[in-house]
Amino acid sequence: MAKITYIEFTGEEHVLDLEIGTSIMQGAVDNSVQGITADCGGACSCATCHVYVEPEWLNKLGDKSEMEEILLEEVCQPQANSRLSCQLKVSADLEGMIVRLPESQF
Repeated sequence: MAKITYIEFTGEEHVLDLEIGTSIMQGAVDNSVQGITADCGGACSCATCHVYVEPEWLNKLGDKSEMEEILLEEVCQPQANSRLSCQLKVSADLEGMIVRLPESQF
């Protein structure tokens, strides 16, 4: 298990203990975190699971795939720390990670 904090655009926080190997997206969906739509169910084909990863955690994540890069070009208000949460797998190294949710996924 690893503790991941989701911060909604409104500032509401959700601190969740997630199973190792689960995606950050699935953790949000399973725990009814508002702001991650996940229309494609984690297939990396819709970008409705866009999050902003706190900068200090970026080096603990794998590189973006070509598909993730393409999809991130289409999200509302992309930033250097934008990632698709379906592509982020929980690991022990991510214990304490914080992700922020955008105002809108559309």
